[in-house]
Amino acid sequence: MGTGEFAGDTADSNTADSDTPDSSMPASSTPDGNAADRDGADGNAAEGTEANGNRVTARLVLRPAVAADGYEVYALEYRCWSPESEVSERPDLPRPDSTAFRDERHQPEHMLVAELDGRIVGWVRVLPPTPLATNAHIRSIQGLLVAPEARGHGLGRRLLDAALLKARAEGARRVTLRVLGDNTVARSLYEKAGFTVTGVQPGEFLLAGGYVDDVLMGIEL
Repeated sequence: MGTGEFAGDTADSNTADSDTPDSSMPASSTPDGNAADRDGADGNAAEGTEANGNRVTARLVLRPAVAADGYEVYALEYRCWSPESEVSERPDLPRPDSTAFRDERHQPEHMLVAELDGRIVGWVRVLPPTPLATNAHIRSIQGLLVAPEARGHGLGRRLLDAALLKARAEGARRVTLRVLGDNTVARSLYEKAGFTVTGVQPGEFLLAGGYVDDVLMGIEL
């Protein structure tokens, strides 16, 4: 994750996946799969095509995170971290007691996870941007990640849609996020979902030797 929590960078923004935002920091992330691929968040089977062309059907379930998911989510963040798409330092090597739920801003109730055959392959964090009552009507997507092996089947879009449903159910009127300017994959995912650019901080981050914009996006619910 990291400071600023973008809506999707941890999953490696350089992937060819057309809508897979990844995790952490700004919404810069790694969007996953095609927007047309949607199975909802109720555990319906998701079909995809393996690299060898074989048709596969796997059990995909989107559900609220629980405390016991902390280690698996942390390990996925560590595995997917990239110096080209993450604005924070790489997480420490996972230990038996490592958990993604490390403080009041990183709790299970803020996260939805995607399980494929019982294994977590993606997640999205959505929570109020601040603890202030004056902007309690806003939700912020502060991380969206899809594991490399699960990209290309629309999982990023399904996670994003589920996050918007969660925000709406909590009474939010608007959802915002941040994404790295050069993460065209993630930006395309968010734009297809209806997000629009509301601001740009030019050259906000120095990544892999180059300055990258911090793009602010939002959507009315």
